[in-house]
Amino acid sequence: MMSEWKFTIKDLAEKPELLMAGHRACAGCGPAVVYRQILKAARGPIIATNATGCMEVVSTIYPYTAWSIPWIHTAFENVAANAAGIEAALKVMKKKGKLKHDHVDVIAFAGDGGTYDIGLQALSGAAERGHDFLYVLYDNEAYMNTGIQRSGGTPHGAWTTTSPAGRVIPGKLRYKKPITEIMVAHDIPYVATASPSHWKDLIKKTRKGLEVEGTAFLHVLAPCPRGWRYDTSKTIELAHLAVQTCVFPLWEVVDGEYALSAPSKVIALRPERKKPIREYLKGQGRFRHLFKPEFESVIDDLQNIVDKRWRRLLKKCGMD
Repeated sequence: MMSEWKFTIKDLAEKPELLMAGHRACAGCGPAVVYRQILKAARGPIIATNATGCMEVVSTIYPYTAWSIPWIHTAFENVAANAAGIEAALKVMKKKGKLKHDHVDVIAFAGDGGTYDIGLQALSGAAERGHDFLYVLYDNEAYMNTGIQRSGGTPHGAWTTTSPAGRVIPGKLRYKKPITEIMVAHDIPYVATASPSHWKDLIKKTRKGLEVEGTAFLHVLAPCPRGWRYDTSKTIELAHLAVQTCVFPLWEVVDGEYALSAPSKVIALRPERKKPIREYLKGQGRFRHLFKPEFESVIDDLQNIVDKRWRRLLKKCGMD
């Protein structure tokens, strides 16, 4: 059962850091902020498994580690299978009386490449089998640790090294895959989106995902200054703009029931607060080419897609 976990900033400040200082993440790294916030929601013993990706690389450069909990690196494509195996082993240990704790939380961390694309099969299988763990997608919208290549999570029109903007092609031609809706379709007990700009919401949703029985999926936007081409001080500002423009609205699905989270609910009730997508795009070098006359229409296209998906979400939340 999920509970309404109450906490204060003092409570969080007094909790030990489970991802320690000294890792090799870039200045302004969104995923590093996301990891620290998520781990603040830990309720007891916890085991983390991490797909190959930015955060695996920067947090465990041999012979060092930034983790103060049991942590396992697994391949790009199978972090969900790894988490499922850990959860199954814990069940057997508990049944045999070899587990000292009533419950051990299992979290699988993966980026967009390891979730939208390479790892989708393992994730879908684990969700279908109902393994009890929290899957966290930290979405920096490209394969950042291997050279900023486009992924299924890269937005339409974005520059990457494999979808370069030129005189004819305006960046990535395809649209961002609706991965969160895909996970909702698996009929798992808890699915949610979150942003490091709204840290209380993120921490509460993490605890909900840990407490629910069965597979939980948390999709967290994680801006990347290196791949998105912005000043390192703007990470949280851009994450906030993604919510304010409804590029990345905050919502959750509990046992199939949709609900907007507080920041996005305010926009639904007061539509004048919804900012145009241009305000989000203009601060990112990966979209700089869209502001040239020949590609201005792509911005209009992106705005239409955002508006369409926002209206669809409002309808699912009973807020047409």
